[in-house]
Amino acid sequence: MAAPIDVWTWPTPNGHKVHILLEELGLPWRVVPVNIGAGEQFRPEFLAITPNHRIPAIVDPEGPAGKPFALFESGAILLYLAEKAGSALLPPAPEARYRCLQWLMFQMGGVGPMFGQYGHFANYAAEKLPYAIERYTSEVARLHRVLEKRLAESAWLAGPDYSLADIATFPWIRNPERRGIDLAHYPALQRWHDAIAARPAVQRGVAVLAERQRRGAITDAEREVMFGRTQFAVR
Repeated sequence: MAAPIDVWTWPTPNGHKVHILLEELGLPWRVVPVNIGAGEQFRPEFLAITPNHRIPAIVDPEGPAGKPFALFESGAILLYLAEKAGSALLPPAPEARYRCLQWLMFQMGGVGPMFGQYGHFANYAAEKLPYAIERYTSEVARLHRVLEKRLAESAWLAGPDYSLADIATFPWIRNPERRGIDLAHYPALQRWHDAIAARPAVQRGVAVLAERQRRGAITDAEREVMFGRTQFAVR
């Protein structure tokens, strides 16, 4: 039996990507919680895995050449795990593969950063800056329109088959009310969202550490840890 992969994680969209893929692949894995609101991402044992002090990160005890292998950045982790398992979630044919990578990069470079900035300025920032909120509200809406257009012409983001691109993007589309979005205005995106949400592996993936997810407004202590001077602890 294969040794479990350690997944250093927290219940955020980037964490959920990796949880979902591991459940879809059926690989053995073990949760190592990293409470980002409490500053656990700055602990030396975590920084030894990722100098960027961001979740998720993994340690595969049976990595390339059978040696332990640490990896950070959620997109890189998805690619690594899919290749390790030889999964069609990363299509082998060149055209399909690059279409999958195209939409994966769209999530990594667009959806994640822009949705994250909206969340920061609209929900977490101590000072509400109208320009920033308007800027990222507009960008969030634009990205939803891009996804709607694509999914109106394709069952899944990368084509006819469910893939890493869908797994990477879905956690960011969940809970649209947090971004002031009503998916009823995006029927193709709603259809896609509901189809993914119904998958048992996805349900198991988003349930990981759900009981430890922060509820309600961010506290001053959490804000300081996540966005304040504490970050300068990493040298």
